[in-house]
Amino acid sequence: MEAIKISDMIYLFNSYLEFIDLTFNQYLLIGEKPILIHTGSNDQTAAILPQIKGILGSKPLEYVFVSHFESDECGGLSFLMNYYPQVKPICSQVTARQLMGFGITKDIIVKNPGEILEAGEYKFKFVSYPSEMHLWEGLMAFETKQGLLFSSDIFIQRGKLEQPIISSNLKDEVQKIPLEQVPSPDVHKVLVETILNLPVKYIMPGHGPCKKV
Repeated sequence: MEAIKISDMIYLFNSYLEFIDLTFNQYLLIGEKPILIHTGSNDQTAAILPQIKGILGSKPLEYVFVSHFESDECGGLSFLMNYYPQVKPICSQVTARQLMGFGITKDIIVKNPGEILEAGEYKFKFVSYPSEMHLWEGLMAFETKQGLLFSSDIFIQRGKLEQPIISSNLKDEVQKIPLEQVPSPDVHKVLVETILNLPVKYIMPGHGPCKKV
C-alpha cells in the first residue's frame, strides 16, 4: 500500500476491495504530535505500518482516532499498539467500552460531542453522529484550523480511487446522507444542520475520495 501525500502535513492510505467495490481510507497527520485517523482492519494496519514508520522515522505516534467501533476503524488497533505502545486511542464513551472488552484499556481518551482536543499544530472539535454499528454513538473529528472534517462513514463513495481529492459542494454532499443511515428523521435533521454550521473546507471520508467543498 502506497502513502498518498495530500499536503505537507497529511498522508492518505487507501486500499480497495473489489468484491464490495469500496475503498478504505486511513489518514496520518504528521507534526509535533502525529495522529492516525483509523487503523483499518488488522491486515490493512500491517500494510500501512511500514509507511507510517518511514514517514515518522523515530518520532512516536501520539494518537489514533477511532470514530466508531467497527473492524475498518479499529480492527488493527492491537497490532498497531505492538509497535507504538504509547499511542493513545481517542473515541466516544461507547467505543471505549467496546475496546475495553478486547483488553485495550490503557490511556484511552474519551471525548464527548462538542469537546476539544489540542494536539500540537492541530485542534479538533468532536461532533456526534450515530454510527451504523447498532446505531451506537460515533464521533466525527473536525480539525478547526484547516477546516478538515474526518467524517468516517457519513459520506461514502464507492468505486476505485481515481483522484485523491475532487471538488464538490458541502450542501450537495449533505443532501446525499441517506435517511436510513441514522435512526430517525429528527436525528438526520440535527446531523445535517450540525455539519452545515461547521466551516468545512475538506471532507475527509472513510471511504472514497477527499472532497474540497
